[in-house]
Amino acid sequence: MRLAFMGSPDFAVPSFEALIEAGHELACVYTQPPRRAGRGKKLRNTPVHDAALNAGIDVRHPNSLKPDEEKAAFAALGLEAAVVVAYGLILPKAILTAPKFGCINVHGSLLPRWRGAAPMQRAIIAGDEITGVQTMQMEAGLDTGPVYQTRHTRITRGDTAGSLHDRLSELGAALIVETLEAIEAGLEPTPQSDEGITYAHKLGPDDTRIDWSRPAEEVDRQIRGLSPFPGAWFEIEQNGERVRVKALMSAYVEDDGPTGQLLDDNLTIACGDGAVRLTQVQKAGKSACSAADFLRGNPMTTGDEVF
Repeated sequence: MRLAFMGSPDFAVPSFEALIEAGHELACVYTQPPRRAGRGKKLRNTPVHDAALNAGIDVRHPNSLKPDEEKAAFAALGLEAAVVVAYGLILPKAILTAPKFGCINVHGSLLPRWRGAAPMQRAIIAGDEITGVQTMQMEAGLDTGPVYQTRHTRITRGDTAGSLHDRLSELGAALIVETLEAIEAGLEPTPQSDEGITYAHKLGPDDTRIDWSRPAEEVDRQIRGLSPFPGAWFEIEQNGERVRVKALMSAYVEDDGPTGQLLDDNLTIACGDGAVRLTQVQKAGKSACSAADFLRGNPMTTGDEVF
């Protein structure tokens, strides 16, 4: 097919590369504009932008697709389909309907569960045992379009948002290639169910601080669901001051004690019900490290309190 690819972050790159490998003609790539980042505040391309440049494909990065000239430029590409993977801009109706087969989205959940911005993180935090990736015909509503195909994966107790992100990214890359072949063969999408709709709202500050009074199962899922970014955090006291620490990996432990208290020399912390053992952490201003390395540089003893 003659395609446009619309995507921005790392999650989208495997799908982009899979389409090229499958022999599709990519007329153009749309991605978010370069942003200033890092200590030097230099302009930084999105991962998809860099991948497209490396592949020698034309890149466009408008701030909006609403202007008439942007709609006309998109329509002039003469596309059979547009593949959309975590693009980050709202697509007006004129964009959605311009290609022969419309715009096809790769979404990281089992719709209608977890429509919205953070489906992978919300699935882990909520304790879902199964999730997946789906290809969907896009329409004006938020992730409301009919679904073409689905691939499932199990969420394990060892999964973080990072590991699930990588797994679903690869599943989505394989699935979009299969879906385009099926569409050419006449596949029609299936409308989503009206039942079981949930929204994966954008993560905010209220989601990240650890409340040790909650059950340990929930604290463990919060930690893993927010790792590696933005990271669930707590505080320790050092030299009379509170210091922030991110918890990046943990495990549920059947132990108990006063809420927020260190139970052993393995960074096991009591919760409202049960405990969590932190296995990877990151002190503010420092690199991520194992719990053992953290304790060597930040000595703590059984009975110490975290906040």
